[in-house]
Amino acid sequence: MIKVGIVGGTGYTGVELLRLLAIHPQVSLTVITSRSEAGRDVSSVFPNLSGHVDLAFTPPSVDTLRECDLVFFATPNGTAMQFAASLLAEDIRVIDLAADFRLRDAELWQRWYGMEHEAQELLQEAVYGLPEVNRKAIAAARLVANPGCYPTAVQLGFLPLLENGMVDVGNLIADAKSGISGAGRSAKLPNLYGETADNFKAYGVFGHRHQPEIRQGLQDMAGSDVGVTFVPHLTPMIRGIHATLYARLKPGVDADLQSVFDKRFGDEPFVEVLPPGSHPDTRSVRGSNFCRVAVHRDRQEGTIVVLAVIDNLVKGAAGQAVQNMNIMLGIPEATGLSGIALLP
Repeated sequence: MIKVGIVGGTGYTGVELLRLLAIHPQVSLTVITSRSEAGRDVSSVFPNLSGHVDLAFTPPSVDTLRECDLVFFATPNGTAMQFAASLLAEDIRVIDLAADFRLRDAELWQRWYGMEHEAQELLQEAVYGLPEVNRKAIAAARLVANPGCYPTAVQLGFLPLLENGMVDVGNLIADAKSGISGAGRSAKLPNLYGETADNFKAYGVFGHRHQPEIRQGLQDMAGSDVGVTFVPHLTPMIRGIHATLYARLKPGVDADLQSVFDKRFGDEPFVEVLPPGSHPDTRSVRGSNFCRVAVHRDRQEGTIVVLAVIDNLVKGAAGQAVQNMNIMLGIPEATGLSGIALLP
């Protein structure tokens, strides 16, 4: 059994990790940390885990994590970089679900996250954990940066178009909507039910921290600089991300887009390309690790619209982290992730 630790087990991504790992057939949950809940039984904080997780929260420290083979960080930005080097020195693999290792440029990271990076020596080693792009590198990695939720949906939607050089990369548009759980579990006035119910709004226009991550990933796919406008929106639902992506075909390109997407994702265990004319909805992936994609084309104008939906807490966070763990440890990739989406 693989001994696994979770640092930061009380947020939404932390409890989602617990839910998935508790039934993983090759995992032994060994350590779960929390400063605020130290000493309390996990099941007293999350009753849904009663009978499945028989652990108490402990304060985070390298000493308490030494018995683990792999450690997940489901913590605020700036935490994993304080522990990573020490854990790696103990031959403990690390998957960070926050943003500490997603950007390769330390100055860019500092500009967007407002703090100095404390483990810059690891930025080039860290592997960006989007399995559909970096599966081979993930398999050999000691340190994986789990992608953000918005970046996962946006990058998967654009991936076939950019890899095949089919679109003008100077003016890509990502119009994305997220459920309220993407804002975290802490008590904040904008997250209250009375503030979010029956409401819909954009936020972070030209100022969202996922923008440089999206740009970096799309540039890697395209092999060149890209221009991307990313606008996130908050919707009155708990889970889910819907990304509506726009691009213009290059002159002279007249490929069968459905075939291009089917071929690119045909062997991917967690990306489903829908039939022509489909419109995926967020509830079809709720609680699952799937990304469902549909591609549309306006033949008269040459505009392509890609629709991509994921559960922000699963494929956008904890599920993708478990997928990365499986790849890193040589476990069949879909192990522990075969759950069916929840309806209604």
